[in-house]
Amino acid sequence: MPRIALLQLEATADRDENIARTESAIRNAAAGSAQIICTQELFTSLYFCRDEDPAHFDLADPIPGELTASHCALAKELGVVIVASGFERRAPGLYHNTAWVVDADGTFLGIYRKSHIPQDPGFEEKFYFTPGDTGYQAWQTKFGKIGVLICWDQWYPEAARLTALKGAEILIYPTAIGWLLEEKPTLGDAQHCAWESVQRGHAVANGCYVATINRVGTEGNTEFWGQSFVADYFGQIVAKAPVSDAHILYHDCDLDALDDHRRMWPFFRDRRTDQYASLTKRWDD
Repeated sequence: MPRIALLQLEATADRDENIARTESAIRNAAAGSAQIICTQELFTSLYFCRDEDPAHFDLADPIPGELTASHCALAKELGVVIVASGFERRAPGLYHNTAWVVDADGTFLGIYRKSHIPQDPGFEEKFYFTPGDTGYQAWQTKFGKIGVLICWDQWYPEAARLTALKGAEILIYPTAIGWLLEEKPTLGDAQHCAWESVQRGHAVANGCYVATINRVGTEGNTEFWGQSFVADYFGQIVAKAPVSDAHILYHDCDLDALDDHRRMWPFFRDRRTDQYASLTKRWDD
């Protein structure tokens, strides 16, 4: 029964401070018996996609590189799985929003590049990120088989399904989402409800755990709404972090019970794969 820990933190403009703060939280989570430890989206910086500024490309890291090497060493030292999310410099002019997974023995298992890239006021991600080309991934770690998707991916049932079909028992979503201050009074509750509900639906439809890690704090005109959570395979919220406070959220994921559940609610067995060809079309005219 692996214990997962979600690191809901507030970022600063100081890269070194963010990295040090995250490492400290990883160590604290390991001391709290966590075995799979997950960061928020783009944990090394403020959420720079609030505007379009070419200077922000300097925030990116090569993957693998110094940052991922430090996580390999840390995972091996602590005997934990680390799931982290950062800004990848793949080549000149080619950047991705990328997550990486390190196993408990320090082995670098691989990367997932964010597939769905949003473009909204305050979320100018298409300026920075090339859509991912890794496909949907699931990795067998020491403590269970996990799949990673990133933020805007969480609205797409196809992404959750394809990751679950790779065998993922836990879907992990590093995230940076919040309210625009002018929208919060009229739309805030509805926006949060939609975000939480769609992911709970992924947990139900795929018979898996869903773990979502958000950040906290106000950056520019965006108030990140925290409330990182874990949903079980019934879609029940079994652990939830505060709205505005930094927090390490823990939950023990019962993978044996999950396996039993999938036998009784056999959604994968009853899928009509012969009828789904239209899902590959933009619109079924």
